[in-house]
Amino acid sequence: MEFNVAPPPPVTREFLAIVLAGFGNGLVPLSGDLGNQPCPKALLPISNKPMIDYVFSWIEKSGIKDVLLICPPSHRPSISHFIYFESLASSSSLRIDLQTFDDSQGLSIGTCSVLKHFSSRIKEDFVILPCDFIPPPSLSLSKLLNKFRIETMSDGAIVTTCWFEPPSGKTAVPEEWGTNSQVTPIVWDSSTGTLLYVDTLDNTDCNPEELELRMSLLCRYPRTNMSSKMQDSHVYVCKRQVLGVLQQKGDFESLREDFFPWLCKLQYQITRHAKYGNVLGNLEGSEPSSPDEGHEGPLVTGSLRVGVVIHRAKDGFCIRANDLPSYLEANRHFVNSASYSLPSDPQMRSLIDARASISPDSIIGDFTKVDERASIKKSVIGKHCVVSKMAKIVGCIILDHCVIADGAKLESSILGKNTRVGSKATLVHCVTQGGYEVKENESYRNERLDITVWEAEADEEQEEEEEGDSDEESS
Repeated sequence: MEFNVAPPPPVTREFLAIVLAGFGNGLVPLSGDLGNQPCPKALLPISNKPMIDYVFSWIEKSGIKDVLLICPPSHRPSISHFIYFESLASSSSLRIDLQTFDDSQGLSIGTCSVLKHFSSRIKEDFVILPCDFIPPPSLSLSKLLNKFRIETMSDGAIVTTCWFEPPSGKTAVPEEWGTNSQVTPIVWDSSTGTLLYVDTLDNTDCNPEELELRMSLLCRYPRTNMSSKMQDSHVYVCKRQVLGVLQQKGDFESLREDFFPWLCKLQYQITRHAKYGNVLGNLEGSEPSSPDEGHEGPLVTGSLRVGVVIHRAKDGFCIRANDLPSYLEANRHFVNSASYSLPSDPQMRSLIDARASISPDSIIGDFTKVDERASIKKSVIGKHCVVSKMAKIVGCIILDHCVIADGAKLESSILGKNTRVGSKATLVHCVTQGGYEVKENESYRNERLDITVWEAEADEEQEEEEEGDSDEESS
């Protein structure tokens, strides 16, 4: 007996997650090269876990399986090795397509340009995420996806964005570290969850004291909310039709500075809505509006609405670790909830001297050695580090393979991988590039210490020694 069994229909992907992992210019010198090896921003640890793993976990919990990860060409080997051999994603259900975009660290290439470059790989609706976003437990990616699903089907919305209120008690850092990520004034309608206005740097430069809103916006949305304390998460759920507009608007570079301010205006400016409605508005599930009798213009479907999810600071810690102050704040958040105890593994336990002092609100990586009378408080210490006798570390973030010599004192500092601090040296509010060496008895405060400065100082010392030798020979 033969049975005619129809083959199962092909599985169609609903969303593609696009994760952007750039150079991390806001984290220099921490993200600077370690010798000939790059130090990818995406792999910088937060609480001894590479920041991109927080994003991967968030994506996986939402049910999305396919990820397009975009990074600079020089970062590809390191990130590829991490994904397939070390990351939580290596044992998860995520299918990661790692691609490179030939970017230059000295130039700021906008997200619009990246999306246009990879448009042939994007066949479905997509979610854009930065590699540095640390989401709160109370905000799932599924919440954004569900809002997007409902609104695209009900009225033809095309984008859902996410904005958050930064932590109120941010850690004070010196000016030399740079400023915190800028907050952006926005206007939204809370009853419908619609983003209506995004301020831009051009608007701020022209009129920094006031916000100019059109009457057409206020007439359509008379009861709006406004805040100048929100930060863009850079998490956007988009219809694929967005790519068509980006191809037309070739001058757009940034989604936040160019595309979204322009897109918000389509919601209440009739002329623009009609002009671009055929590109953006022909969305599945949206009902076409009934044209007036005798209407000869193009039929525009969908509201072209920009949805928004607002996350308040009181609802959970949320941050983008895209600059040094935010990176320090993100690590300290996890330190505050840490509960350190001695390792259960006998080999790693033997590396912690019984006379060392480690506060409970500290995090110590595997195979790190802590010698007698060393003191560690409110700090994150990476893997395979050495903290020698009498060293004192308070409120610091120390990456893997660092060596802290006898009697060194570190306070509120961040040390890149393979940093060496000489005996009795002192660092207060300093950041070092990976591989930097602080010499014995040296003292720095409020400094960003990179290899170029260190090498220049070494060259100067060598020149002085050579000049001294030549003077002795001539005399």
